[in-house]
Amino acid sequence: MLVTMKEILDRASAENYGVAAPNVNTELDARCALEAAEELNAPIILDVGGTANPDIVFYGSFLTRLADASSVPVAINLDHGGSYEEVMSALRAGFTSVMVDRSVLPYEENVKEVSEIVKIAHAMGVSVEAELGHVGQGDNYAVDGKTALTDPEEAKKYIEETGVDMLAVAIGTAHGAYVGTPKIHFDRLQEIKKVTGNFPLVLHGGSGSGDENLRKACQMGINKVNVCNDLMRAACDTVTAADLSGNGAYGLWGLIQKGWKARLKELIEVFGGVGKAWKVEPKGMPKTGETNLEEK
Repeated sequence: MLVTMKEILDRASAENYGVAAPNVNTELDARCALEAAEELNAPIILDVGGTANPDIVFYGSFLTRLADASSVPVAINLDHGGSYEEVMSALRAGFTSVMVDRSVLPYEENVKEVSEIVKIAHAMGVSVEAELGHVGQGDNYAVDGKTALTDPEEAKKYIEETGVDMLAVAIGTAHGAYVGTPKIHFDRLQEIKKVTGNFPLVLHGGSGSGDENLRKACQMGINKVNVCNDLMRAACDTVTAADLSGNGAYGLWGLIQKGWKARLKELIEVFGGVGKAWKVEPKGMPKTGETNLEEK
């Protein structure tokens, strides 16, 4: 069932667990994500990046219908909304959440731009995620891994001034594959949680951070974990290990889905999301190859 990210993360915060937010760039991984969540009776957040999916309206309209047919709570979130136009496209497509990333701007500009989007999104019943501090790229981790961590008191002030529904914090993770060993600053997370209370917190750059680190982060107050590279790497490893000679190549897409989905299920368990789905009205998710997405 399609719900807002606020609904999912408010519950996660109250019950102290994390929810997986895989990046889904195609129909195949979107279906894998929903199937994994249903098999584990877990809520799920589908993160959609505008760069990977330039036609947000077309892809988003498909995802919203697929998600609404699922038997578990599903939120669809625009990941790292880079422009006003991109955010508006996501809202038109029926996304139930948008992430407005203005983390590279000075604090005052960040607050101003995010606040404007919050007013529009909330008027449409859509939740908003933003980022304070800056989660950089893994290939620069060895250089800037200790910089741009979220300031706890600034985080509290930012939440109050913008009206966002959840906040992505910078505590040492990075996007993509790491160069160097990741160091998650659990002391900083503890300080942020102390001043923000039960407000939902988000961790970007979950891939490559280590399962036990992620488990600990969720136990300490992280409620949403974004993952991408880990899932794609698992899919690649599954394909590499297979015999694709002769007609074996016909099994390529199945192998990709197998590896991707298996790793996502592992991460859902790590984050504590297994069995956390609440009762919804099941409509029956269309499986691969079925076309029962007729107009209601």
